[in-house]
Amino acid sequence: MTGDTKMALLSHVADPVTSSGNKVTVVGVGQVGMACAFSILTQNVSSEIALVDCMADKLQGEMMDLQHGSAFVKMSKVSASTDYAITAGSKLCIVTAGARQREGETRLDLVQRNTDIFKGIIPQLVKYSPNCILLIVSNPVDILTYVAWKLSGLPKNRVIGSGTNLDSSRFRFLMSQRLHIATSSCHGWIIGEHGDSSVPVWSGVNVAGVRLRELNPLIGTEEDPEKWHELHHQVVQSAYEVIRMKGYTSWAIGLSVSALANAILKNTGNVHAVSTHVTGVHNIDSDVFLSLPCVLGENGITEVVKQQLTEGELEKLHKSASVMHTVQENLTM
Repeated sequence: MTGDTKMALLSHVADPVTSSGNKVTVVGVGQVGMACAFSILTQNVSSEIALVDCMADKLQGEMMDLQHGSAFVKMSKVSASTDYAITAGSKLCIVTAGARQREGETRLDLVQRNTDIFKGIIPQLVKYSPNCILLIVSNPVDILTYVAWKLSGLPKNRVIGSGTNLDSSRFRFLMSQRLHIATSSCHGWIIGEHGDSSVPVWSGVNVAGVRLRELNPLIGTEEDPEKWHELHHQVVQSAYEVIRMKGYTSWAIGLSVSALANAILKNTGNVHAVSTHVTGVHNIDSDVFLSLPCVLGENGITEVVKQQLTEGELEKLHKSASVMHTVQENLTM
């Protein structure tokens, strides 16, 4: 018997601790959810992941597939269930579940369908992990982060949207392609909505502290002969392009979420562009969530960076807030 073999092999000293203390739940095992789980495991962000989905067979298959690779990563525990009890004691709950964005469909078109789905998810997560941080990835992410905040009853610092962290990464990558230097050496931020009304902060774009606007005063404008403003258009269209060509986006958002999870679980204090409650920031009076550079740690969002925005950038940010508020007014919670 297995028990006899184990007793012959091992001499019991004390009961093991059953949880790592850095447990992560991922709700939704579609392409995005599994890219998040895979990135978190392979980058050693967490050693304990719980997967939740309503599709039992796919859920078990994804769990087994990850488990079978456990010899090739640092010690990991992967569990899965359609029952939210499996999520108990999670430090971070990542929500990727929802209706998928279709080709040609804007993120805002998804809003009511995914709001209804969230009504069955968020209360369950908070029930089993009342001290967790919620990280919302489902689109439209800014509005669904607001929905999650309302449904959860959690303080605003513990409800975070993946927001424009990925948009900012796309922006920096496109900069790097033009300048032929590493993406990590190109610094620029996309703020506001994760979507069509996002705002590129051209006034702060720099390499090694050298602001590109000081070298090219027209950068980011329609009058710029070098057409740098096209980079933002490419950022906005890139998700639609990827969806058109492969049917969905997954790897980049998975890596983005893994970076956010790392900052939270390891209390690094890294600054990321994530969706947060912005009422009162930059004179925004709407009750909305939008992306701004935020300091992340074990208590979620601890600080919001007060960027020195131009009048034009502020105007666009306020427009983004107005778009979110208008959609939220028509939501059935």
